[in-house]
Amino acid sequence: MPNRLADETSPYLLQHAENPVDWFPWGAEALDKARREDKPILLSIGYAACHWCHVMAHESFEDEDTARLMNDRFVNIKVDREERPDLDGIYMQAVQAMSGHGGWPMTMFLLPDGNPFYGGTYFPPEDRHGIPSFRKVLQAVSDAYTQRREGVAQTAEQLRQIYEGNVAGARSGGTLTPQMFEIVYRSLAQRYDASNGGFGSAPKFPATMVLDFLLRYSTRTRNADALEIVVSSFRKMARGGIYDQVGGGFARYSVDAAWLVPHFEKMLYDNALLARLGAHIWQATSDREVKRVTTETIEWVAREMTSPEGGFYSSLDADSEGHEGKFYVWSEEELDQLLGADARAVKAYYGVVRGGNFEGKSILYVPSDPETAASRAHMDLEMLGQVLERARRVLLEARSRRVWPARDEKILAAWNGLMLRGVATAARVFDRSDFAKLAIENADFLFGTMVRDERVMRSHKEGVTRISGFLEDHAAVALGFLAVYELSFDEKWVKRARDIADAMIEWFWDDSVGAFFDTARDAEQLITRPRDVTDNATPSGTSLAVELLLHLAELLHDAEYRRRAVFVMESLTEPMIRFPSAFGHLLGSADMEVNGAVQIALVGSVTDPEVRALERAVAGKYVPALVIAAGPPRADSLVKLLDDKPAIDEAATAYVCRGYVCDKPATDPAELGEQLESAARVLTVVTTQPEN
Repeated sequence: MPNRLADETSPYLLQHAENPVDWFPWGAEALDKARREDKPILLSIGYAACHWCHVMAHESFEDEDTARLMNDRFVNIKVDREERPDLDGIYMQAVQAMSGHGGWPMTMFLLPDGNPFYGGTYFPPEDRHGIPSFRKVLQAVSDAYTQRREGVAQTAEQLRQIYEGNVAGARSGGTLTPQMFEIVYRSLAQRYDASNGGFGSAPKFPATMVLDFLLRYSTRTRNADALEIVVSSFRKMARGGIYDQVGGGFARYSVDAAWLVPHFEKMLYDNALLARLGAHIWQATSDREVKRVTTETIEWVAREMTSPEGGFYSSLDADSEGHEGKFYVWSEEELDQLLGADARAVKAYYGVVRGGNFEGKSILYVPSDPETAASRAHMDLEMLGQVLERARRVLLEARSRRVWPARDEKILAAWNGLMLRGVATAARVFDRSDFAKLAIENADFLFGTMVRDERVMRSHKEGVTRISGFLEDHAAVALGFLAVYELSFDEKWVKRARDIADAMIEWFWDDSVGAFFDTARDAEQLITRPRDVTDNATPSGTSLAVELLLHLAELLHDAEYRRRAVFVMESLTEPMIRFPSAFGHLLGSADMEVNGAVQIALVGSVTDPEVRALERAVAGKYVPALVIAAGPPRADSLVKLLDDKPAIDEAATAYVCRGYVCDKPATDPAELGEQLESAARVLTVVTTQPEN
């Protein structure tokens, strides 16, 4: 008989609706039951594409004896971390404080008032590798709660102290300087894996936001080593198994240092950040491989991750038919049969060897550069490219007949906002009308379905929009709308972004603390009001909010937006310098403040071919902290960046400005390109003194 999760819309919760566990969704019913019956709460947090969540569900939550123990001793609550990042963040703080690490599935034990007193992540069905069995943990926690309540209460009180920093007042004590970027660069360069790209060792995640900062830094300073870190890292990932060589799109992370074997789930947010980074790298380098991978990634989103209404789905599972990665791997015999005469060259290019590289089959990857592969195949690059393109079409069609991994079809506002930025940026940079259509349809869907009275809702699935949005939802969607403005120059998107920004300040900013919180002031009262300022798998709500305010300040000439953003960054200057890997996105905004935005005003009708030619000149250049506006000067225009900038001799005219100074108005795209090259650099390259 289904449990209470059968009435939910989250695919992750619905996966557990037939468990013998008496699951509750998070809410008053479960919390009241725990208080009324004086039972501890077992809180299990995961997400639909999480491989180890599926493993624990099969081993424990589907087991009748384990479920009986859970039902007898606990009030059991299931949470989809993607729907409720507030709960996930609060209790992840606790599990990290207790164990020194975190992850999913997260397994927490709470007092009836919601305060945690014990927890962990995955627990096996029997003792394994020093980890106690789940049933043993259940018994021990239940015994402690009933027989040693005072000790449990003391532990809970100690854990409460970790939340004190969430409500501590912020101080604008730091100073944003050019020197901080040099310090950050040196720190990141020391962690760079020169052999494989990326940072650190296995497991290895795409450090997309850090790479974005380094691309900014390399452009500002003309530091070739920094650019090499960015390009090599992206290229190594794109050639690895972490990238789907057949269908496009990146998996969540690699279990090895060389990006060969992925954890096969594909998340919307990873691909959103990587697509935008790829577009920027192409602007900086004109690298054809980067362009191909970036466009393939967005084509995958359009083909497999877009709802009929225009929203973007959340993820694809790692597993199909009960096996991780089965959908994505190939046997040598399959390739020979499908590809015929092309098989030999394709297998060589994708590193296919007898016996495979993953459980007897092959994850396709690119072990050598295309030039070397073409030489070995006795082909020129163009011919090899034709062979590979033909092979990809055949393999994609063949793979489509396999049993697909599950798709989480809930539409999350924040992740959609991130992908909207990626798609809109790629549409503008690569001049792709199909990408532009995809972006505008998504923006229309978000505004029409998920924005209500200037406030953004969190989740939509099957016609149901639910859960009031968090800080990241508001900031990401508004930034997405600004990206659509830069694509279309339709001023309504600026107004919509501004309205959301004003609502964001009203509901998420706290004057007494001097900071943004992740939940609105009218949200459900939890054991603490979460405020996570670090950039993790996705940019923090705080760093997105800061970027939004800085961008609007430039477009609208609004000093108050800028003042608030700078205050937040100055309060975080020290941690940005000490822990740059945790502030990759915020460092990009700090660069915008320190080195200044590059403002570009294109004056003339947006349908004028001459304005279009100037816009294409802008799209071909990577300019950090770019803010662009276009249109005829109008007294009633919301976009003040166009004020006092007349057309020269009635021709389409470009103004490139920074630091309250504009270059000579340009009517020629080539001249504009030269101005952009100069504007992208810092005025003075400042480096720290060498240590003695």
